[in-house]
Amino acid sequence: MNDSEVIDFRELERELANAVAADEKYQRENAAKFRAIHQKVASYEEFRDIVAASNLKPLERKDKIGGDRKQPWNPTATTSSSSKEPASAALQESQLSEPRNAFEFTRVWRRIDMERRYDFLLQIGAEKLSHIFHAEVCSGLLGEFLLVLEEHLQHRQLAEVMEILQCLAKTPRFHLNLVFLGKDERARCQELFVKLQTLVNDEKEADGQWKSTIMQLTIMYKIDVSN
Repeated sequence: MNDSEVIDFRELERELANAVAADEKYQRENAAKFRAIHQKVASYEEFRDIVAASNLKPLERKDKIGGDRKQPWNPTATTSSSSKEPASAALQESQLSEPRNAFEFTRVWRRIDMERRYDFLLQIGAEKLSHIFHAEVCSGLLGEFLLVLEEHLQHRQLAEVMEILQCLAKTPRFHLNLVFLGKDERARCQELFVKLQTLVNDEKEADGQWKSTIMQLTIMYKIDVSN
């Protein structure tokens, strides 16, 4: 065996160790994101600090970030109900200032009721959603988006909904999010695409592009609408 063909096992071991470390770092940061969202932290800066601190050691509620912390781990546990922001106020805030990132989007999304989420998605639109979720769609949100779109889909918004579905399918880790859809979410996704297919077929002015788009979407979302 020539020198150029000799396998450097130490180099392979080092590369494997780096890959494992990178994966562990991703898992820690992802878990920290979920904790920060559920704890409803007060600002994006605090959210960022929690994610960054996850690489120092696993965080628990009793842990602190750096020195003294002004923000409790569970703000809702130490805040009176009268000081909580109502859902309507959160929606008004979103209408005045659209979310700039996934954290701000999720914060508003969690505070508005199911009936308003459909309007909220259409209000943001596919282009801005692509910017908001340029890194990835947070775990669980994809299924919730599909449920909302299926339940409230309207004929006049057919094109907008298909654009949103295209946007979501192009986000990083989309296929992983698809794998983790729940049984009910998968069923509702199937129902959504059946409705979309029906609306496209019934649309007299629908051109070949629309039919091509729905076919591409069924492939992206791994849906079979053929009967």
